[in-house]
Amino acid sequence: MERRSFLKKAGAGLAVGAVAMPAIAQSAPTVKWRLASSFPKSLDTIYGGAETFAKRVAEATGGKFQIQVFAGGEIVPGLQVLDATKDGTVECCHTASYYFVGKDPTFAFDCALPFGLTNRQLDAWYRHGNGLKLMREFFATYNVHNLPCGNTGVQMGGWYRKEIKTVKDMEGLKMRIGGFAGQVISKLGAVPQQIAGGDIYPALEKGTIDAAEWVGPYDDQKLGFNKVAKFYYYPGWWEGGPQLSVLVNKKAWDALPKEYQAILEIAAADAHVEMMAEYDAKNPTALKQLIAGGAQLRPFPKDVMDACYKAAQELYAETSAKNATFKKVYDDMKKFQADQVLWGRIAEGTYHNFMASVR
Repeated sequence: MERRSFLKKAGAGLAVGAVAMPAIAQSAPTVKWRLASSFPKSLDTIYGGAETFAKRVAEATGGKFQIQVFAGGEIVPGLQVLDATKDGTVECCHTASYYFVGKDPTFAFDCALPFGLTNRQLDAWYRHGNGLKLMREFFATYNVHNLPCGNTGVQMGGWYRKEIKTVKDMEGLKMRIGGFAGQVISKLGAVPQQIAGGDIYPALEKGTIDAAEWVGPYDDQKLGFNKVAKFYYYPGWWEGGPQLSVLVNKKAWDALPKEYQAILEIAAADAHVEMMAEYDAKNPTALKQLIAGGAQLRPFPKDVMDACYKAAQELYAETSAKNATFKKVYDDMKKFQADQVLWGRIAEGTYHNFMASVR
């Protein structure tokens, strides 16, 4: 008798749930947004971050919230997506914020700073330090709400037509390099060029530039850089953990129900982890294939690394003296980084070195 009573009550509960769920779905507003990516579709991992984000939002809302993703150049050029978002041409974009250091160098903290934080360190600073709070305050001045949405991990140092043996070899080198790093290498006599991902290969092929960095083996192989430059350097000291972000027009963000805002945050966080995992899975195979195909793998000489580090510190001191917002964020990040480097060296760094030694 008790069992029949329980089943009857459970059945009634299920019936209520079956009615309630559609009612909730029906009450949710239908929203359609456009997202402008800075990247070409051919770069399935980094462009795919925006697709993963949009897919998760649609799934979580039963298709009520649709975000259509457009590749770089389909609505606006890849390096103009911030302005398009800020001005309301599109509701959001997916980009590397350091593309916009020409507007304000503070943008670099949302992506990568030369000799800055790694992926995990940046996540820690954003989530358990002051990183997200400080950057949300900064982005608000550009009418934008930022959502971390992807990371590539430590990148490679790029492709070069000639070997880099000394600091002198940097003089006059025309190099495609993103973000703040261009200002660092210019102190060593190099000539930085900011070129969107899809335009790098032809510039390198034609000799318009002498070297180019992008991301790492998987993407670099797709873009074919090994066909036009054979020396492949590491590490990308300017890309310790470059973060990608979804930037949302502030008015569009504020107009969303709180539930939709939460879904966007969660979808971006999932895409964030997915991108890093995919790069970690695919880069090793691509690197082996590139080397088998003739790529000459080279570490940057220590004197080059030292000179670049010194130039970066000079640049940060100069920039901090001129830009109070940059100084505020930089001082906070630098303090956080000191403990992160210590911890990483003791635990994970030692572990990685040992595992490499016993292969």
